[in-house]
Amino acid sequence: MSAKGTRETARGTGPGTAEARRGENGAALAASDPAKIRNVALVGHSGAGKSMLVESLLAATGAITRMGSISEGTTVSDSDPSAIHQQRSVTLSVAPILVGDVKVNLIDTPGYTDFTGELRAGLRAADAALFVVSAIDGIDGATVALWGECEKIRMPRAVVVSKLDHPRADFSAAVVRCQEAFGESVLPLYVPAVGNAGLIGVLHGAADEDQTPASDVEEARGPLIEGIIAESEDETLMDRYLEGEELPLADLIQDLETAVARASFFPVMPTSAETGLGLAELMALLTDALPSPLERINPAVMKLDGSSLKPLEGEPTGRLAAEVVRTTVDPFLGRVCLVRVFSGTLRVDSSIHIGGRGLADRGHEDHDADERITHLYSPVGSSLKAVPQCIAGDICAISKLASAETGDTVSDREAPLLIETWNMPEPLMPVAIEGASRSDEDALAKSIGKVAAADPTLRLERNQDTHQLILWCMGEAHAEVVLDRLRSQGVKLQTVDVITPLRETFASKAAGHGRHVKQSGGHGQFAICDIEVEPLARGGGFEFTDRIVGGAIPGTFVTSVEKGVRSQMLKGVSAGFPVVDIKVTLVGGKTHSVDSSDAAFQAAGALALREAAATAKIQLLEPVSSVVISVPDEYVGAVMSDLSGRRGRVTGTTAADGEGTEISAEVPDQELLRYAIELRALTAGTGRFSRSYLRHEPLPK
Repeated sequence: MSAKGTRETARGTGPGTAEARRGENGAALAASDPAKIRNVALVGHSGAGKSMLVESLLAATGAITRMGSISEGTTVSDSDPSAIHQQRSVTLSVAPILVGDVKVNLIDTPGYTDFTGELRAGLRAADAALFVVSAIDGIDGATVALWGECEKIRMPRAVVVSKLDHPRADFSAAVVRCQEAFGESVLPLYVPAVGNAGLIGVLHGAADEDQTPASDVEEARGPLIEGIIAESEDETLMDRYLEGEELPLADLIQDLETAVARASFFPVMPTSAETGLGLAELMALLTDALPSPLERINPAVMKLDGSSLKPLEGEPTGRLAAEVVRTTVDPFLGRVCLVRVFSGTLRVDSSIHIGGRGLADRGHEDHDADERITHLYSPVGSSLKAVPQCIAGDICAISKLASAETGDTVSDREAPLLIETWNMPEPLMPVAIEGASRSDEDALAKSIGKVAAADPTLRLERNQDTHQLILWCMGEAHAEVVLDRLRSQGVKLQTVDVITPLRETFASKAAGHGRHVKQSGGHGQFAICDIEVEPLARGGGFEFTDRIVGGAIPGTFVTSVEKGVRSQMLKGVSAGFPVVDIKVTLVGGKTHSVDSSDAAFQAAGALALREAAATAKIQLLEPVSSVVISVPDEYVGAVMSDLSGRRGRVTGTTAADGEGTEISAEVPDQELLRYAIELRALTAGTGRFSRSYLRHEPLPK
């Protein structure tokens, strides 16, 4: 989203831009009644046709004068430079249309797995999901898994079969694939006429036999009616139907719409964005069958101290509760937040409270701030249309918020609250970056916070052992987007190899002699100590004992020797990695009545440990993580074989919740650097894993 000052948009108005194609209906759409709002997220795999379906709906309702092109980067949904470069959606975007007197917020979400965070944010802002399935391609495992996620939260869904204008398109085969992937409650409401000359309503039947084979309609009509009756509250309908009674069409349609809104029935709609096939019927489904915000249960809310509050009612006059679902940084407007309002009304010049919790592990510290809304907009893709207010159930954009981040709660300053955050995926692919120069390092430090504030799926880490700045990303495509955004802010940076934080330990006993004697006139330095070093068991940490006899070294300087040894352990004795799991015993030494000091004995202790390391066998230790991998059953063998090649040790397998298997294993961190990508390729996008540090183990030769 971008705008210049308080103008409507900062995008160009040349003949190829979306703004140049804006029609009379492109003015800001401000809803006044939650019952007249529909928030619909378009989901599906990358390339299924979501963005072009949004484009065609915008054109059909007059919001734009003509459709844009993905290859030319002129679609309303994909204005992000990274989206234009990759030619696929990388962020969610909102494009409202007006269908009759109903405002429909079309939420276009990315289909590529790397941008699952944007997808889940889009689902949080939506009240229903539209699964877009290509008529010429299959349904990938990630889409099937997403259907399961929607099922758990009982989100109403419909299926759109797209690209029916393609020569290889087969609607009947696409419906079969949908039923195999999503279940038997997925049934077509319409079938294409011969030559895609229009759609024939399955409930209505074919008005002209030349339009479509009657057998096709009748074949689909029986299961559709039975599916509607099965979800109806009228228990007499099934008996009447089986007795051959012709059921009233109005009753069937009413029961169908109720079942769709309750997420127990899922209609299939044939469409073509290129020819406009099925768009009118799809818009009728969006407004008549999909639920309004008033029909959905709002997320749980709590006080700032964590105590619970009664559920939100979702009325414009209720307590203000909204959530930031996306954040961008605009060069003219600063931080711009896309906000879903769940309760109350946001108004220009009103005072609000910004609160964020639960993302400290990703570099987003808990925060609270009071701010004032100076500008409120209705977003149309990347352009912003000024509006005076945004009511419960609607989606808007707020500019010039200094502290808001994605996932934050927006509430009334006098009655602040927090909304329970949605489940965000864990980034598991590390990318190490550094500035090209010292000045670029400073610029990187300033810019990285802005990028992280907009992306809760990005985790920042400054590794204390390797001193590298690590970006934990969802995958290569996500990393490319993050790096592009940093470079667009003028930061010159480069990626470097991720260094695995090893450890060092003594594999054998050794003795060390530390002599630090300097005399250059005036006060000198004198410290001599002798130590013995022996290894401890893994996880033994560090032990220091004193076996000095006869007071050869006073107790004050014994502590100094220990400080010196600990300091050298942090620096390493062989490869520059910290030393762990050793026992050091101070057995002797000498002091000088004038020249001995704390600093001198610290230096002597460090020298003694280095000398001991020179004569001992030093063992490098690598970090090992406990990994839990969830995969469908058909990929278990391939995953376990792959783990073996990664020096992994499988510790057990259990049945996962629902379908699939959970594999528990111990895997060296070095073998997990690109595992997020490789597991996805190995399991056709269906596998996922979590990891946690377990211990350090000897590194094989």
